[in-house]
This record gives sequence, structure tokens and C-alpha cells, in this order.
Amino acid sequence: MLKKRIIPVQLLNDGRLVKTVGFGTWRDVGDPVKSSAVYNSQYADELVFLNISREKRSVEDLVKVIGEVSKVCFMPMAMGGGITTADEAAFLILNGSDKVVINSAAYDTPEIITETAERFGAQSVIVCVDVRWDAALGNYRLFSDCGRRERPLTLEQHVAACEKAGAGEIMVQSIDRDGSMSGFDIELIKRAMAATRLPVIGCGGSGNYEQLRDAFLATDVSALACGSMFNFSDSNPIRAKAFLSNYGIPFKVV
Repeated sequence: MLKKRIIPVQLLNDGRLVKTVGFGTWRDVGDPVKSSAVYNSQYADELVFLNISREKRSVEDLVKVIGEVSKVCFMPMAMGGGITTADEAAFLILNGSDKVVINSAAYDTPEIITETAERFGAQSVIVCVDVRWDAALGNYRLFSDCGRRERPLTLEQHVAACEKAGAGEIMVQSIDRDGSMSGFDIELIKRAMAATRLPVIGCGGSGNYEQLRDAFLATDVSALACGSMFNFSDSNPIRAKAFLSNYGIPFKVV
């Protein structure tokens, strides 16, 4: 049985860690290096950093974070936010990022996925898909650019296109659940998984260990990404794994 993963998501805004609610309001939650050192001691499986700075987003900023975090953190890291070319993706990987996270560019220039996967392997490319539920429509709507730009594709169409382009993983993120700590959108995860053979990471809504258990057991998702749960409670990855292991959910032994 494939091992599951618990992945802290760290949002960067002008060099600081922040936590958003619904991709809108945000709170400062600390320093990325100190936070990463804590996650390293708590046996997180990997870390995802997303640069959500609205004024300026550059891969140079992410490389600075990689350099500092790699001194205290010895687990796989994925970096995303503002990647617009295959050269920028390569720059991040060659400077220490194990993976890159592609979002807006997956719609506009999917060849970034293909070129990066061909050069570094499919496992190096995560495509993040930001999604809102539209009750009137009775379906999900896709957004990019930190939730500001709607995309005229269905979830299934986009996920399938990203797989075809060469992505190695799909991270599906509920904008509605972001920062809510109300639990994962299990239907969203199921639909993403049904649209691809790739590993899927569920993101948005983590609040407690029971919600992680419910999502893993209901969907068999490969990984769950958590933000508020680790920032605003005494929860941590090692306790989460201990709790989830009681329900037969397998994790890497550390």
C-alpha cells in the first residue's frame, strides 16, 4: 500500500509567512525559516511554499527562501507562485527545490509542464488547481492568479490536460474552504481523482485530525496539505500521523 503524506503549506507574502481566508484576508503567522525548522522536527513529509505576494512575485525571492530553509530542513520542498517560464522552473530546481508548483501558467503555457517534466522528471511538477463551488451552477469553477481570474474549463478538462502535458501530481485547492478549518471538500477531491491517474493532493479546510481521517478514508487521496490547522492549533504532523495510523492509514516510518 502506498504511503500517505501530510504536507504543510506555507504562504509567502513579502518574505513573511501568512495565512489567508478564502484567498482574501490574511494574517502574518511568522518566519518561514523558523517554521520550517519546526516542521522538520515534527516529521512532515514535505513542504510546499507558495509566493502569493501581489506587488511582486519572482523566482529570485523563492530561491532566497530555499537557501535559508535548506539549512534547517531536510525533507522535500516544492516551490511555486509566479513561475511563468520553464527556465524559471529549472532555476528553482537547480537551486535546491525538489519540485515546482505551477498554477496560472498551466492554463496559458502548458509547455512549461512538458519541458520541466522532460528535463527533471514528472515527479518534479505539481499543478495546483484553485476551485470554487458555484451552487447556482451546480458545479465547480476554476480560478488562477490567486483566485482573481476565472478560467473557462471544467475541473476534469483541466486536470486531464495537465496529466497529458506531463505533470506528476495534481494539488486541488478549495478556495471556499481556505482558512475555514471546516474540513476538506471531499467531493472535489473525488472528482479530481476520477479525472486522472496521477497522485492527488487535497488542500483547503484542514482543522483537526478527524477531518484528515475522514478525507483519507473517503477518498484514498495520496496526500493532504494543511495550513491553518498547524498555524492556529496545537496540532502537528507527527501527532497527525500517530492519530491516523490508528485507522490503518499508512505513513512512512521515521
